[in-house]
Amino acid sequence: MRSLLCAAGAAGILWAAAAVPAAADEPDGFTLGDPRITESSGLAASRLHPGIYWTHNDSDDGPYVYAVDGRTGRTVARITLRGIGAPRDVEAISIGPDGAIYVGDIGDNLGGTWNHVWIYRFPEPRRLRDATVTATQFTVKYADGPRDAEALMVHPKTGRVYIASKKEDGGGALYEGPARLTTGGTNVFRKVAPIELWVTDGAFSPDGTRLVMRSYFGARMYRWEQGGPKDIGSVGVPIQQQGESVTFTLDGRTLMYGSEGRDSEVKPVGLSGAQLPDSARSAGDAADGDGADGAGGKGSSGGQKLEPGFVKGAVVLAVAAALVVGVRRLLRRRS
Repeated sequence: MRSLLCAAGAAGILWAAAAVPAAADEPDGFTLGDPRITESSGLAASRLHPGIYWTHNDSDDGPYVYAVDGRTGRTVARITLRGIGAPRDVEAISIGPDGAIYVGDIGDNLGGTWNHVWIYRFPEPRRLRDATVTATQFTVKYADGPRDAEALMVHPKTGRVYIASKKEDGGGALYEGPARLTTGGTNVFRKVAPIELWVTDGAFSPDGTRLVMRSYFGARMYRWEQGGPKDIGSVGVPIQQQGESVTFTLDGRTLMYGSEGRDSEVKPVGLSGAQLPDSARSAGDAADGDGADGAGGKGSSGGQKLEPGFVKGAVVLAVAAALVVGVRRLLRRRS
């Protein structure tokens, strides 16, 4: 019993450490309060409208994209896409250097059996209001056969589009599209690197030097070198109902994590050390080192993020210990 109580105390300490508020220079999180947004599956920070985040529902919604104010969580515009077919399984959103928004209708609820998927592209609106815009539709296939994917990233310098498949049979992978997408035929995406993660979203840093990939319960940061990713370590993630999306803030110093569900929260995790994009690193950040497993973020005790699985285990242990203590006290009273 004593060892169990000690474990409960340790769990309480870990829980307190996990609850340390974000660093002062991190943006606040926000809640997606729009009742129409129930399955937010992608997230992209607007470059034209600082503080605005673009998102969309997963499926069964329609050709809609939502602009959300990161200060209030209020939807300030719903964009309806015309000129495309009926969306099937929209999973990702990204913004390219051409100022266009790219929407990835790349999911496959049939387990990777659709022989093609789609990407939609439209100019980011200069005025935030409900509107209907004409989008361009691109047909996409993978060189090695159908894949289930939830992450689409547009490199902010080259404009090349990448898709990350989920880690299923044969493992996940990063696929590279052609230098320029075309409407004149099928755009073939080819595998350029394995990604050992059950990827639910990804994003390039604004300067293009970092690539983050997230799963439901974890994330990895990659340095982008010579057109490919180099793994530099895990990144802290917040505990969420169903972790789905991620994007960098415009300064590159913070990751914003989104989740599915009604009234879902978007939560910040600050970066430091080797995980900061090159343009965001100061001399002090560089001194933190470029080790293979860089700093996990600012918003935690000691500059490191606790892995969600570890925190959850600690919480379960604490609850179990509390139940045992309660039963013990009850037995004492009866005796």
